[in-house]
Amino acid sequence: MRFIIYVIDGSSNTATGTEMQDIDAFNAKLEANGQFIFAAGIGDRGSATLIDNRLGAGVSEAASLQPGPEHYSGFWLIKADSLEQAKEIAAEGSRCCNRRVELRPFLGQ
Repeated sequence: MRFIIYVIDGSSNTATGTEMQDIDAFNAKLEANGQFIFAAGIGDRGSATLIDNRLGAGVSEAASLQPGPEHYSGFWLIKADSLEQAKEIAAEGSRCCNRRVELRPFLGQ
């Protein structure tokens, strides 16, 4: 089974001094366990563009779907044997990056 773990960030600057080292160690552990697919940071909501071209509407605006103070700042794509295992991995990722995370099943190939 595959899952996506979104990292939730805000303006509270929850980063710790060892955050990147902790994330690197977490990623290495996932790789060693065969659970790592991909991980990346993403731009904040100020860099987002909403595009709606349904029926050729051609609408494009500098905005984010998430209007509140929190936004996704990165993600992991992981492999897990079960939802319970994915929850354990997400909890460890939350601790390592010192942020809340959101876990969802990944439906793509």
